[in-house]
Amino acid sequence: MSVSRLAVWGDPIAHSKSPALHSAAIRVLGLDWEYGRRQVDAGGFNAAFHDLDDSWRGLSLTMPLKEQAFRAAVRRDRHAELTGAVNTLLLGETPLGFNTDVGGIVDAFAEHGVRSAERARILGAGATASSALVAVAEMGAQRIDVRARRPERAEALRVLGEQLGVEVTVDGFAAGAAPVDVTVATLPGGAVLEDSAAFAAAGGSLLDVAYAPWPSALAAAWPGDEVTPGHSMLLHQALRQVRVFVHGSPLHELGDEATVLAAMRTALEVPSLS
Repeated sequence: MSVSRLAVWGDPIAHSKSPALHSAAIRVLGLDWEYGRRQVDAGGFNAAFHDLDDSWRGLSLTMPLKEQAFRAAVRRDRHAELTGAVNTLLLGETPLGFNTDVGGIVDAFAEHGVRSAERARILGAGATASSALVAVAEMGAQRIDVRARRPERAEALRVLGEQLGVEVTVDGFAAGAAPVDVTVATLPGGAVLEDSAAFAAAGGSLLDVAYAPWPSALAAAWPGDEVTPGHSMLLHQALRQVRVFVHGSPLHELGDEATVLAAMRTALEVPSLS
């Protein structure tokens, strides 16, 4: 049986741009693959996963399925192990799990000229915050300020910081904002912070992982030339997923990758900040 099927799963899923991104890459690469989408909630993941046949090559996972995908993987890459989250499954006799969100954040910053940071701030303590923390640590951040509506829920990020050998402090949104080099906002799309101006004034370069609606309220408060849109992270984490589906590793570059990336960028139809 030809192994040619791929899809993104999540709940909700109708808004997902993954089918457009991956289909563009598949066309450029000349592969006889198809990439779709399926609405799967947390309770339905196991049944849906075990119902897959040999025609399936891999899955992209979005919320709320990254923890379920982590458990489904027999082996995982370092980023998945650190964060406890898998957003990419390469299927076969031994399902392999990857977290390409970490690399997607690093690549998105780099594309906008930001390759290193000594101090960083993460806004929000949800599922994406752990990937953001690993990403900024890999960019060189030694001190990371985490802000959450309920700081007590961010204790796992402090523990993760200890694993990575970086200092993580946790506070609420109302506390003062000391200057940092980069800020990663992991808040839901449409979230509004009362102190957006204060965070913008001391926040360095912003990557807001939310991309709908765009610009987010936070991005609109930031100097435009200091904003990396969430679309950029989405694009680069998807490119790393394509590498996984083609080569089995998010680090193994594709042939003529620049052409693949350009086609994916066109498919994404990224709006401007203005």
